[in-house]
Amino acid sequence: MSKWTAQQPTGELMSPTGRLWAAEGDVYQPLEVLEGAGLPPSTLETIPHLSVCAHLCVSSQYSGYGVYVYPNSFFRYEGEWKGGRKHGHGKLLFKDGSYYEGAFVDGEITGEGRRHWAWSGDTFSGQFVLGEPQGYGVMEYKAGGCYEGEVSHGMREGHGFLVDRDGQVYQGSFHDNKRHGPGQMLFKNGDKYDGDWVRDQRQGHGVLRRADGSTYEGQWHSDVFSGLGSMAHCSGVTYYGLWINGHPAEQATRIAILGPEVMEVAQGSPFSVNVQLLQDHGEIAKSESGRVLQISAGVRYVQLSAYSEVSFFKVDGDNQETLIQTPFGFECIPYPVSSPAAGAPGPRAAKRGAEADVPLPRRDLELDLGALCGQEGTPGGLLAGGHTPHCPGACRRVDQGCAEFTDVLLGPPPPGYHPFLFLDSLHKKAGSRSRGGLYPGGTPPTAQEPPGGSRPEGSAMEEQPAAAYPGEYVLMIHDVTTPPFLGRTLPPAFKHLRVVAKRADRPPHVLEEGPEASSGWQAHGCTPEPPAPR
Repeated sequence: MSKWTAQQPTGELMSPTGRLWAAEGDVYQPLEVLEGAGLPPSTLETIPHLSVCAHLCVSSQYSGYGVYVYPNSFFRYEGEWKGGRKHGHGKLLFKDGSYYEGAFVDGEITGEGRRHWAWSGDTFSGQFVLGEPQGYGVMEYKAGGCYEGEVSHGMREGHGFLVDRDGQVYQGSFHDNKRHGPGQMLFKNGDKYDGDWVRDQRQGHGVLRRADGSTYEGQWHSDVFSGLGSMAHCSGVTYYGLWINGHPAEQATRIAILGPEVMEVAQGSPFSVNVQLLQDHGEIAKSESGRVLQISAGVRYVQLSAYSEVSFFKVDGDNQETLIQTPFGFECIPYPVSSPAAGAPGPRAAKRGAEADVPLPRRDLELDLGALCGQEGTPGGLLAGGHTPHCPGACRRVDQGCAEFTDVLLGPPPPGYHPFLFLDSLHKKAGSRSRGGLYPGGTPPTAQEPPGGSRPEGSAMEEQPAAAYPGEYVLMIHDVTTPPFLGRTLPPAFKHLRVVAKRADRPPHVLEEGPEASSGWQAHGCTPEPPAPR
């Protein structure tokens, strides 16, 4: 029997222990008292009787099971008593729906129990002292998540295990209900942190292992990287140095290609390109390594003012390329370039002779007329020396802010690129083969009809170029790090490159700077001489 029951028709009450209580006026007393058993004086408490509360006379020495409804009717106790006090197992009910069920000691909530708060929906199961969660227990939150660990005065304090509403897991130290001290956390995105905490924020020393494979180890402040630290990014980039507000203090912001403003290389000769990553103030970003840089090239694209459809290279309609904007005042179209991977033998290593170190030419640029024929049969897949181009270019990883591309080589024009060159020597030869000036009949040559009419109609070119024609080119270095380091890709760098004919007795022709440099003649490093007077 767990409840009080009314005995009809006598009106007596039977307690859960089976004891009969009889009414005497408004007071119920044990039947033994009414029958003269001589029990000691008692204190008055109340019990429910049907829909009303009657006074229950309980001996001050009474022990057993009883029910007590407080005068303000907000509280109600059902459970064990000892010496007239709540003692043992019982349940204290609140009018708002809250309750405590568990151990009582001398009238106080102390020991193992379960407390539910109706206003928040939270429930704590564990140890209590004087009515408050104290010691060890499990808190279940209505909003989601739970906590298991040490508590003090109802708050998380000491070591514990917390799962929040998003499923994120923290295991470590707590203070004043917050993560504080050493602890580990698994975030919902898969990141893992192991280190110091201060009032719910990562602060001090810690290690973050991201779900993408990146790792940071170092100092933290206010939940972000701050102080000395190192990062090994999933892209292969590493950074060791100072961090401020979550960002590297010495991070690279741009790429610089070393060398003169205009680089000159001999036709068909490999060369090297040195690159540096620079910070905002111009210092080398030595704290950074591993960024992937890619080299590519373009050839100057020029439309002659008099013949708008004629350019340095006339490109077939099926091979149209997107024009690339350069900082040199002209546009270019992609052009094949190669640079063997580190450790692979390149053209320079293969030759190991004078040819690999040919000095810059010392003669005006000159090409035989036969070399100007259409290049429909040019094998664009192979470069001089048998190297296959890796379009748009080969890659290098940065080491302490620096990278070097060795044995860089511009290949022959790819299929669909038909050269159209104007050279100082060209019109000299054309003049010796024709009458009446530079162009016979006053008609300029086209890519399909070479200057001087040296190509018979329908005939194919016998000699195919092994390297790039002399002229104006552009080298480009792109940051192709994947994924981008800290979500940022560096802007590309450009270098103006001039290819000169491989002659040693005369210096190459040098372009003059000025607005006329954008014209079709100047674009190719040669200015045609006016026709000789007749």
